[in-house]
Amino acid sequence: MATAALLATTLTLSLTACGGDSDGPAKGQGSSSAPSASGNSKPQEEGGGNTVPDTSQTLATINGSNGLQIVIHSAVRDDGGFLTVSGTIKSTAGKTSYAPIEWNGQEQVVRGTGRSLAGITLVDKAEKKRYYVLRDTDGYPLTTTGISNIDAAGTAFFAQFPAPPDGTSEVAIQIPLMPTAMIEIS
Repeated sequence: MATAALLATTLTLSLTACGGDSDGPAKGQGSSSAPSASGNSKPQEEGGGNTVPDTSQTLATINGSNGLQIVIHSAVRDDGGFLTVSGTIKSTAGKTSYAPIEWNGQEQVVRGTGRSLAGITLVDKAEKKRYYVLRDTDGYPLTTTGISNIDAAGTAFFAQFPAPPDGTSEVAIQIPLMPTAMIEIS
């Protein structure tokens, strides 16, 4: 029982560090300030005082052939050994677009969490390593979930990964159906 309590506390602290709050969302729901699939896609502040990332900085802009645009605003390494990537997803097609199911990832457990960004990977070319979105002890991805309808106003997102070694300052971000882009780690 003590181990289970320790794991729960560690997960709560991890979610708090990446934008969640200790009350947290229900299992399988994202813990970012991105809206759910309700169609309200304007980034907003949540109860714990957490806000979406500073959108004044742009590390990469990735344009997909389907009219979706992903802007990466930050890739922040924290003391706990995690790397949190934050950004905005927009539709540039002049109409509401739908998040591709390929963004969810291939794992059976992740498929059960609904629409997410669990399929994103980071590649450290120097170390020749690939990093996947972290999962909690139940297999749920530590990323925004519930993303389906995307409009021009944009939807904020986050995805948390294991941090590459301290000497790595740049990684490639790979999002299914989108071109690869290089981003700097801060």
